[in-house]
Amino acid sequence: MKVSILIPVYNEQATLREILHRVRTVDLTFDQPLYAELSAPIEKEIVVVDDGSTDGSQAILREEEAQGDLVVVLHPHNQGKGTAVRTAINAASGDILLIQDADLEYDPRDFPKLIQPIIEGRSDVVYGSRFLGGPRKAMLFWHMIANKLITLMTNVLYDAILSDVETCYKVFRADVIKSIPLRSQRFEIEPEITAKVLKRGYRIYEVPISYTGREYQEGKKIGMKDAFEAVWALLRYRFVD
Repeated sequence: MKVSILIPVYNEQATLREILHRVRTVDLTFDQPLYAELSAPIEKEIVVVDDGSTDGSQAILREEEAQGDLVVVLHPHNQGKGTAVRTAINAASGDILLIQDADLEYDPRDFPKLIQPIIEGRSDVVYGSRFLGGPRKAMLFWHMIANKLITLMTNVLYDAILSDVETCYKVFRADVIKSIPLRSQRFEIEPEITAKVLKRGYRIYEVPISYTGREYQEGKKIGMKDAFEAVWALLRYRFVD
């Protein structure tokens, strides 16, 4: 069993080494496995796609790649998070694919609870939700409102009961996500993935995760414009693929 951790990167030199350290060192073993599959060794593959960084992130990745445990893809210029995620999906060779942002908002120690439902056969897709009672640093108010509205719209359009559509932590059986045509270039990749997963009849399993939100002065990139693009993506992909 191999888990591919997909890390899109754009100008994240301040946190890049630390997130790679956390992903490398996280333990994917289970203390009291209920299934034999959870007793078997779980291999990690780390796929990092740099989306045309200009701040030194690419130099860091070249150094980190020398350790021999990274798959690194460098985009020649910035194309957007969606493009970086699509590149990472295509480059991954694992049985399970997990998306991890390059900042420190999401904690890789949540990996075991995210992959467990897939390994146990309870679900093909798992989302880590920031709104199911896990510890979290307070989010920006308007980001929370936008997320709630986008999540509500998703549930109405696609007959779901999700609590956090815009979460970074999206985990898939590899054959599921690799079979879905993804087209988004920017942050609208989040609603596109959810829309197309739900349209194909997959029910998404949610687990609580921890969250440490960062401020714009710390490098946060998503803005209110992206919320409008997410709404348009949800409407568009309800009727086209």
